[in-house]
Amino acid sequence: MASEIPLPNTPPTSKPMSGALRKKLQGYVGFANLPNQVHRKSVKKGFNFTIMVVGESGLGKSTLVNTLFNAPLYPPKEAVGLSQESPKTVGIQVLNTEIEENGVRLQLNVVDTPGFGDFINNEESWKPILETIESRFDAYLEQENRVNRSKITDTRVNACLYFIAPTGHSLKALDIEFMKRLHNKVNLIPVIAKSDTMTNEEVAAFKERILMDIAHHNIKIYHAQHYDCDDQETINETKDVMSKVPFAIVGSDKAVETSDGRVVRGRSYPWGTIEVDNEDHCDFVKLRQMLVRTHMEELREFTNDIHYENYRTEKLVGLGYQQDQTVFREIDPLAKLAEERALHEAKLVKMEQDMKSVFQQKVQEKEAKLTQSEAELYAKHKEMKDALEKQRLDLEEKKRRIEQGRPITPEKKKKGFGFANK
Repeated sequence: MASEIPLPNTPPTSKPMSGALRKKLQGYVGFANLPNQVHRKSVKKGFNFTIMVVGESGLGKSTLVNTLFNAPLYPPKEAVGLSQESPKTVGIQVLNTEIEENGVRLQLNVVDTPGFGDFINNEESWKPILETIESRFDAYLEQENRVNRSKITDTRVNACLYFIAPTGHSLKALDIEFMKRLHNKVNLIPVIAKSDTMTNEEVAAFKERILMDIAHHNIKIYHAQHYDCDDQETINETKDVMSKVPFAIVGSDKAVETSDGRVVRGRSYPWGTIEVDNEDHCDFVKLRQMLVRTHMEELREFTNDIHYENYRTEKLVGLGYQQDQTVFREIDPLAKLAEERALHEAKLVKMEQDMKSVFQQKVQEKEAKLTQSEAELYAKHKEMKDALEKQRLDLEEKKRRIEQGRPITPEKKKKGFGFANK
């Protein structure tokens, strides 16, 4: 049943609401068109996505990127002479390109890490990669703190494809150390490179061992989420995609002809043809579905809402900023009134205690003054009493002299010569 809409001249009566009320509209309003507005704005603005590829040389990182976006993003590699000296540190190379599909523009940034895992001592090979990710966080944080934020360039890494060599055994120490260092900074997606070098049974066993190592070392890899608004088909697709992690992939940007005459992207071997876009041959289709078709925006949101926010919090706390957690509480009017009443009563009790303290202090000061005045009066009274007692004794002495016929004042002897009586 539709809810009643109050007339414009009749203000609606306010009633306490315990939660959001779901109402059925009587007719079309228009806000259901908001997704279309967002779509138009997004298409006009374009999208930005940054992907990082990490792995040892020769695992097909550039080939996979070209295969993912079906474009020659990486130029053909030139043969390196044996006499040329190899680099001593892990390098960072960035490839920026803009691609368009059906009117949707995508600014794609690929961060490559040549030299990773190619040295005798790979103890700190992860450090330049971690510094690159954090420096991009710092650059975005600096742009957020500017006065004018109209043009913010987002270069944060949204996903990291970590290429695992197809050894068939388990993760190497370098693989574990890298993922432990970076799993809290970036959406980590492990892939098994060149999976066509193993049989299906070997791939399944290798995946199981990799997942066991990841769980044992508490490494957090990216896991696609499903939401309440998703239908059952979408939920099943998401579960199917995530069941393939780590993705066993084969990359190839070249077209080959199969035995039945079809032209496909893949690799030809004497024993047959590996088709890149065939789900029975590898997990490339599932990886592309998650990374590009269904969860690219979620990867961007997860980077912004989780990894960047955690880094930003640690950075600001390290600089001495403190967050007032009370601002995040849900305010209940009754609880707020009770809290204010309690604070007011506590304030009254404190004021009463302060007044009692002041009163007692005044009383003590008054008692001290009264005690001092009493002592002074007592001393003065004693002095006057002694003076009266002395005066009384003097009067009694004079009275006794008068009664005895003696002068009150004793006669003084006269000095001089006298005559003897003859």
